[in-house]
Amino acid sequence: MIAKEIGRIDWLRFWHSLTRNLMGLVGSMMLVMAVAMAVFAPWIVPYDPNQAVKVSIDTIYAAPSQEHWLGTDDAGKDVLSNLIYGARVSLTVGFFASFIAVVIGGAIGIIAGFYGGRVENSLMRFTDIMLVIPDLPLAIVLVAIIGPGLLTIILVIAILYWTSSARLVRSQVLSVKERKFVLRARSIGAGNLYIIHRHIFPSVFPLMVVNTVLVISSAIITESSLAFVGLADPTTLSWGQMLNFAFTRGGMSAGAWWAFLPGLGIVWVVLGCTLLGHGLEQILNPRLEAHHLSVGAEMVARPKEMHAA
Repeated sequence: MIAKEIGRIDWLRFWHSLTRNLMGLVGSMMLVMAVAMAVFAPWIVPYDPNQAVKVSIDTIYAAPSQEHWLGTDDAGKDVLSNLIYGARVSLTVGFFASFIAVVIGGAIGIIAGFYGGRVENSLMRFTDIMLVIPDLPLAIVLVAIIGPGLLTIILVIAILYWTSSARLVRSQVLSVKERKFVLRARSIGAGNLYIIHRHIFPSVFPLMVVNTVLVISSAIITESSLAFVGLADPTTLSWGQMLNFAFTRGGMSAGAWWAFLPGLGIVWVVLGCTLLGHGLEQILNPRLEAHHLSVGAEMVARPKEMHAA
C-alpha cells in the first residue's frame, strides 16, 4: 500500500511538472492528437480508403470541396481519409522501432558502462562503427535486400538507431556506478545484477524515456523516406507512401497541392515528439533548468542588517 501511494504521488508530481512546462505540454498535446486520430480512424474518416471508387476526369485530383475537404488523389480517393489512416502505419513504425532501438541501445549502454574493460571497448568500438555509417543509405540497402514490408522497416530502423541510446546510457552509467549508494551496495555484498536492477537502471531510465520520444521522430522520418523512394510495402498506406504517389503520379504537374498534405502530418508529429522530448528532459533532469553560472536564491548575499545582527 505504501509503495502504491508513493508511486501515485510521483505520477501526480510528474503530471504537475508537465502541466507547468509549456514545451512539454504543447508537444504532448500534439502527439496525443495524432495518436487519437490514428486510433479512432475507422470512426472519424468520411470515406473508407479501401473502398473502390469510380475514376473519372472529375474525380482525379479534384480540388477541396464540401464532399472532399482536402480534395482527392490520383485514384479519386479522399485525401483526408487517407491522411487519417496513413497515420496508423507511420506512428506504428515510429513507436515500435524506437522502443526496440532504445531497448537494444539501453542494454548495450548499461553493460558497457557497468562492466567496463574489454567488454566496454568491444561494445563501444562496434557502436562507433555503426555511428559512422550513414543511416538512410544503409536502410535503403537493407530494405532492398530483405524486401519491403512493415516488419522489415521496423527492424531496420531499430537496428540503425540504437547507437545514440547506447552512448547516452553508457555515459550516465559511468557516473552513476561511482556514487556512494552503489559503493555501499557493493560493500554489503550486493551482486552485479542486483545493483543494475535496483540502482543503475532506475537512474538511467528517465534518460531512456526522453531518448525514446526523440527516436520516434527519427523513425517516422526514416520510414517516410523509405516509402517516398518506393521501398515501403505497397499494400499499406502511410504518409510517405502518399507523398510518393503524389510525386510520381503527376500531383505536382496537376497543381494538386492538397496531395502533399501528408508532409504536414510528418512535420506535426516530429515537432510534437521534439517538443515533448525536450520538455521531459527539463522535467526529469532539473539541473538543465539553471545555468552553472546562474545565481540562485540561496547564493544571494544577505542584507547588512542580518550581518549586523
